[in-house]
Amino acid sequence: MEFNKIGVVGCGQMGSGIVEVAAKAGLEVLAMEITDELIEKGRSRIEKSLGRAVDKGKLSAEDKDAIMGRIKFTSNLDNFADSDLVVEAVTEDLKTKLETFVTLDRVCKPETALASNTSSLSITELAAGTNRPGRFIGLHFFNPVPVMKLVEVVKTVATDEEVIASARAFAEKVGKVPVLAKDGGGFIVNRLLVPYLFDAILVYQNGLATKEDIDNGMKFGCGHPMGPLELNDFIGLDTMYYIGEILFEEFKEPRFAPPPLLKRMVQAGYLGRKTGRGFYDYSK
Repeated sequence: MEFNKIGVVGCGQMGSGIVEVAAKAGLEVLAMEITDELIEKGRSRIEKSLGRAVDKGKLSAEDKDAIMGRIKFTSNLDNFADSDLVVEAVTEDLKTKLETFVTLDRVCKPETALASNTSSLSITELAAGTNRPGRFIGLHFFNPVPVMKLVEVVKTVATDEEVIASARAFAEKVGKVPVLAKDGGGFIVNRLLVPYLFDAILVYQNGLATKEDIDNGMKFGCGHPMGPLELNDFIGLDTMYYIGEILFEEFKEPRFAPPPLLKRMVQAGYLGRKTGRGFYDYSK
């Protein structure tokens, strides 16, 4: 089946990006947030992103208006009843996501495919909270969504082949490169990335090198666009800690255990760029 009517639950940093790329691809998109204030924040985030594309000459003002015209907003999950695909992009919390999917499963038509943008939680566990495990899949976009080209398409043992094919086609339609992964902690990218980022924190914690030299070593020695401590700050130290806990719980391997320094920084409220301070000071 082809996904033409797209729903996105959550219009924060990730959700607004998914809304934007889907609308850019010519799809009708319904975005949901729980309050009018959050809806306006999501709308503003999308408009600013499109505005930057206009300023750079990558998009015309007319195209920007047409894209915004394909986006509708709601605060009621019941309005997703006729969607072909609904992508959940709410906070990375199992209980919140399960509650969202229980409601979506009840209100959506039987053919609707449900997807989660989770970066670390079990797709199988989320699907088990619905009566449509065959029409449930993971669609893990990367931040910032309008820029990053990858989408992890995550299948469970119960996902229908038709839904897998449709999800891959959707990812390609919105300009992304899909990679297919079986459901398992961290999927492909975070399974490989999290131990690397944690090792960088341990190197810094143990005094082997300064944070600047650690980051420069990986940028200029390995060609990475961003050093590992910079990347930790960009993702959010609280997010990294949470992902690490989930992966360690699943695999019980030391490489997935959040380093003590990361825990202390989260406790102190140093969460990275979003709070103005992490491994680096962004207040200026």
